[in-house]
Amino acid sequence: MTADVSLAPRDPGPEGTRWLDVEEQRAWRAWLYSAQLLLDRLDRELTHATGISHAYYEILVALSETEGRMMRMSELADRCLSSRSRLSHAVSRLEERGWVRRQVCPDDGRGQLAVLTDDGFAALEAAAPVHVESVRTHLFDQLSPEQVAAMRDLGETLLRHLGPR
Repeated sequence: MTADVSLAPRDPGPEGTRWLDVEEQRAWRAWLYSAQLLLDRLDRELTHATGISHAYYEILVALSETEGRMMRMSELADRCLSSRSRLSHAVSRLEERGWVRRQVCPDDGRGQLAVLTDDGFAALEAAAPVHVESVRTHLFDQLSPEQVAAMRDLGETLLRHLGPR
């Protein structure tokens, strides 16, 4: 299709498409590109300063926030918005560093748990100040208190719509 969708009407056309109007298109692209740039910047700074990618950092955080610092692999994949195979690969890399270990789930003997080791927790503690400073510098320092409240409202609205059912 060669139509200029940024200028297309909002009302459904013959195909039923509810095109974005100019302001919606600007808002969508600003949000999308800024989110991508922010995540890229956070990942680059964290990796440069600590050797831990943002994806690995999120795995360590998720495990650190659970009882016993352990979680079923399938649940961890869901929590990190990752496929099970991608998470398994990441956990293997974290095992090589001695930061995570796997153990059989005692409840059913079939599932596996990812367990954050003491060394992994120490690595997370060392990386956390770098991550928090990056988030503060590149996100919160750029926003007014009103924008932070609006961002939270937007995020919570989308989580209610998109989150687990």
